[in-house]
This record gives sequence, structure tokens and C-alpha cells, in this order.
Amino acid sequence: MFSRVFGKPKQEANAVTTLDKLNETLEMLEKKEKVLLKKASAEVEKAKEYTKAHNKRAAIQCLKRKKLYEQQVEQLGNFQLRIHDQMIMLEGAKATTETVDALRTGAAAMKAMQKATNIDDVDKTMDEINEQTENMKQIQEALATPLGAAADFDEDELEAELEELEGAELEEQLLQPATTAPAAPVHVPAGKQPTRPAPRQNKAEEDELAALQAEMAL
Repeated sequence: MFSRVFGKPKQEANAVTTLDKLNETLEMLEKKEKVLLKKASAEVEKAKEYTKAHNKRAAIQCLKRKKLYEQQVEQLGNFQLRIHDQMIMLEGAKATTETVDALRTGAAAMKAMQKATNIDDVDKTMDEINEQTENMKQIQEALATPLGAAADFDEDELEAELEELEGAELEEQLLQPATTAPAAPVHVPAGKQPTRPAPRQNKAEEDELAALQAEMAL
């Protein structure tokens, strides 16, 4: 494993160097192709001039050299195609190698983490957590249970007693005499004496009003 890890930079450097060399060769072939194309064009121009001069033999020689240049251009084109093909294959192989190395590194890291985490330890930890949770639940239930005299109280009986108290309080409120709203303050002009308020109802009238309210409540 360590030999593969330490050998990775060297392999990557070799791949980069090879790609650089292929690029240089490709540029050289492209330059040669341009030169040959110029030479072929020049031979065509010469053939035209010889044709105008009625020098047929010289014109034909120019066209032959043009054909030779075109054959070399075609050959250079095939070389360039092969180099492109080689570069594509090399780049693909480089990407594949890097992917495999990344996957290998990830697998090694996963294996190390799994080795550090034992499944038995995980199960033991989960059992301890469940046990502590159950103990805490029992403690809370024990604290919520009434103790002493409070444990003997009947909840239904207490509810019934509370309803009786509420009914008695409501009945007492209905039996109370209605209170009159306080009179609004009256502005008295200066120099005048305020009028005396009307006398309150006597005790008999208040008792009669209370009895009437009781009958209405029934």
C-alpha cells in the first residue's frame, strides 16, 4: 500500500511529461503541415506561369512536386490524428488512475474507521443508553406518585366537593341585592347650594327586592 502511495506522484509526473511531449510533437507536425501547404501553393503558381510561357514540361514538374507535397501533408495529418488519439487515451487512463487511487484512499479510511468502531461496543453503548433512559423514567414516575396522607385522597370525591362549592357560591351571588350604580357628579354653580340626594330605600324594600330575585333564580 505504501509503495503505491509513494509511487503515485512519480506516475502522475510521468503522465504529465508524456502529455507535454505529445503536445510538442503535435505542434511540430502542424508547423510542418503549414510549410508544405505553402510549398504546394507555390508550385501551383509556378505551373501557371510556365503554362503562360508555353513551357509545358516545367509546368508538369511543378504539378508533380505539388502532388508530393500534398502526399506529405496527408501523411502528417494521419500522424496528428494518431497523436490526438494517444493523448485522449492517456488522459482517460490518467483520470481512471486518479479515480481508482481516490477510491482506494476512501476504502482505506473507511476500513480504519470501522476498525476503530467495534459493533459490540456500539451495541453495549446503546444498551446502556436504553437502561439509563428506563431508570430515569422510573425515577420520574416515583417522584410523581403521592405520598403520605395525599395518597389516600379520592380524586372523584374532591371533584364533587369542588362542584358543590361552586354551586353554593353562585347561589350566594344570586341572593345578594343589586347594588345601585354611583350617581354621576353634578356641577354646582358658584353661589348655589346643591340639592339633597333622595333618601335610600328602607330595609323592607331591600328585603322584598332580594326575595323577588331569589324567586326569579328558581
